[in-house]
Amino acid sequence: MKPNKIFIVAIVLFAQLMQVSAQSLPSKKKVLSAMTLANRYFMQKWPDPGKSIITNRERPSNIWTRAVYYEGLMALYTLDKQKAYYDYAVDWGTKHKWGLRDGIQTRNADNQCCGQTYIDLYLIDKKEERIRDIKASIDLMIKTDKVDDWNWIDALQMAMPVFVKLGVLYNDTAYFHRMYEMYAFSKYKHGGNGLYNPVDKLWWRDKDFVPPYKEPNGEDCYWSRGNGWVVAALAKTMEALPRTDVHYTEYQKDFKDMIEALLPVQRKDNFWNVSLHDSSHFGGKELSGTALFVYGMAWGVNHGVLDKKKYLPIITRTWNSMVKDCLHTTGQLGYVQGTGKEPKDGQPVGYDNIPDFEDYGLGCFLLAGSEVYRLKK
Repeated sequence: MKPNKIFIVAIVLFAQLMQVSAQSLPSKKKVLSAMTLANRYFMQKWPDPGKSIITNRERPSNIWTRAVYYEGLMALYTLDKQKAYYDYAVDWGTKHKWGLRDGIQTRNADNQCCGQTYIDLYLIDKKEERIRDIKASIDLMIKTDKVDDWNWIDALQMAMPVFVKLGVLYNDTAYFHRMYEMYAFSKYKHGGNGLYNPVDKLWWRDKDFVPPYKEPNGEDCYWSRGNGWVVAALAKTMEALPRTDVHYTEYQKDFKDMIEALLPVQRKDNFWNVSLHDSSHFGGKELSGTALFVYGMAWGVNHGVLDKKKYLPIITRTWNSMVKDCLHTTGQLGYVQGTGKEPKDGQPVGYDNIPDFEDYGLGCFLLAGSEVYRLKK
């Protein structure tokens, strides 16, 4: 065989090997190793969890971006009960006096997101101060008739898990009832006819993007991470909510419909674009939305909601691509879109570009990893 033919054969064999590798579910050890590396990078960069976050201005570190990271950290802790992880989360809560940005009067879901971790930590060590403020804040909301607070879809992930966790903790269905009223207002009423499109099975981020708003290619604007937040919200809600709840079936249907709608718009490199229906509008791979979709799909398989035979290959390819293409040897994560609410925000997105906040992308990655880890029996 001529040298050039030998070279070509070698390339083909290598490509086939890589393809097989990409479609093999990694061992639990490898999944945990990737999660640990990414988390170590962040904890070393932020040794003081109470330190303010300074970007274009100063913000307290119990805002939603950091709260999403702690969701991921607690997911990692369930797999690997390192005392350092627990202490880091407790120190975060303690330095904020287990409080919420803007106090218990806040109705802003972003400010209540930290309550997810506060409740998780309370369940480990039942110190009342850990849930005092988050319970007071949600109780104040329930005492009113106002149900239109969640006027952007990110809010569903930030707050729905808080409501359902409190409902389970106190065996009080009032939390479940109000959670559904607010979810339904977002789904059916905000923006005129609701933020959920029952035709495409995806969500507009807020009223600014409902029709007649269009992307440059004429399609509706479905922001990747925004839809990822909804996927995560529904997965977390179903995980805690009793199946006897009258609205459980609707949550499950919405979840399954969304996941199905994501399949035809996945990129060939296994990621999703920031604009799900317009690959030309700031096209390119993006980690945070992709990680949330992997989290949802893996959760669905693990809980018998999604067909394993159908979704396991997709989850496997996508997780392996995220680790291969986004995880630096230092633990930094690339291809994370910065904060915002639409495709053009938080640009540029690239391997070496550091977003304005590095915490929520990591949180999404850790959530995804925690469910991928559980796939390996």
